Amino acid sequence: MDLEKFKAAASRKKFSQADFLKGLRKKDPRRVDDAFHRTHEEVFAEIDCLTCANCCKTTSPIFYQTDIERVARALRLRPGDFITTYLRIDEDKDYVLKTSPCPFLDGDNHCKVYDDRPKACREYPHTNRKKMVQILDLTARNTQVCPAVFEMVERLKKTDL
Repeated sequence: MDLEKFKAAASRKKFSQADFLKGLRKKDPRRVDDAFHRTHEEVFAEIDCLTCANCCKTTSPIFYQTDIERVARALRLRPGDFITTYLRIDEDKDYVLKTSPCPFLDGDNHCKVYDDRPKACREYPHTNRKKMVQILDLTARNTQVCPAVFEMVERLKKTDL
C-alpha cells in the first residue's frame, strides 16, 4: 500500500467524489445500500487493512462510556485513569484520543486492544451499514483517509447507480 500515492489521488479526486456521493441522496436508498455493500465486499476481498492502518494513524474514534470501560478493563486501568492518560474532549464534547497515531497501534499495524476496541473502530469505515444515504458526508470524508473507501467510490462512479 503506497499511502503517498493514495493521498495524492484522494486529493485530486476529492471534489468529484464528494459531488458523486452528494448525488446519491436522490437515489433509491435500498439500491445505494446494495451497491455499497456489494462493493464493500469486493474491495475488502482485495485490500488488507494491516498494510495501511491510515485510519489509526490519522484519525480518532469517538469513545463512548461503554468503550472507555471496556478498553480500560483490557488495559487494567480504572476508567478515570484511562481518560486522563489517553483521551481529551473535542469541540463536539466527545471523548477522542489525545494523540495520533493511535497509542494502541503497534509497529506491525496491529491493534493492541483489538478485541476490546471502540465501537467506532469496529464499524469503520461504515460502508456496510444500512441507510448509507444518511452518512454520505462521512463517507466523503473517509475517502480522504481510507484507500478502500476511495476505491469503493471510484468503482461506484462507474456503475449505473
